[in-house]
Amino acid sequence: MNHLTAGEYWNGNAEVWTKLARAGYDIYRDQLNTPAFLALLPPVGGRNGLDIGCGEGHNTRLLARQGANMTAIDISEIFIRHAQAEELRQPLGIIYRQTSAVELPFAGVTFDFATAFMSLMDIPETEQVLAEAYRVLRPGGWLQFSILHPCFHPPHRRNCRDEEQRIYAVEVGDYFLEAKGRVEEWTFGAAPTSLRDRLPKFLVPRFHRPVSQWLNLLLAAGFALESCAEPCPDDDTVRSWPALQDAQITAFFLHLRVRKPAAS
Repeated sequence: MNHLTAGEYWNGNAEVWTKLARAGYDIYRDQLNTPAFLALLPPVGGRNGLDIGCGEGHNTRLLARQGANMTAIDISEIFIRHAQAEELRQPLGIIYRQTSAVELPFAGVTFDFATAFMSLMDIPETEQVLAEAYRVLRPGGWLQFSILHPCFHPPHRRNCRDEEQRIYAVEVGDYFLEAKGRVEEWTFGAAPTSLRDRLPKFLVPRFHRPVSQWLNLLLAAGFALESCAEPCPDDDTVRSWPALQDAQITAFFLHLRVRKPAAS
């Protein structure tokens, strides 16, 4: 499977994904992953940024509200249509383009920073995507991205529950088995049963890579590792959002920031 085929799956998911996410049912994003990502982010005010794999634009809009001059891309026509419609409704100066991250339609050394919220893991040609991100960044610019944590979301994962249905451990396996486009079917568990029963589930191709492979690809692209994080919800968050309890047992997400060396 290549990025074009993967993009067709995401275009097929985009309508329902946008509907459910905008209704507040993507609680892992809204209550854990994105807040932690933004906490790790360097200041972006006044900087030119590129959001790679922007979906319907939720996180791009958060960056624009922090003062960044944002351009955003996604391979899905439907996601970009929803993002552009929101930009028309509430302008933030964001430029959206439907295109693939494998071949970015921008000149080199164009952007001060790039972000990728949970998108790089969905593109099989990781090496090409990282090379393109490196190319369009200015010297000294940085790329920050989030992915499902490879250690705890390999091809096999099963929650282990006690008598009260609380998760106390996670069973994982096939960590070194690359999932080259295996399609998983799921939806947001926080959505009401009435919606989940009525709407089609997402079909998501998986392209699992071990952590060492991610790091070696980043280094091969020329980046220097700068920061990493593994978000964990605190007790107050779990009390408000009990479904996030499993994210206290193992890390759901891995955040990495890498930098293109400054010109000598």
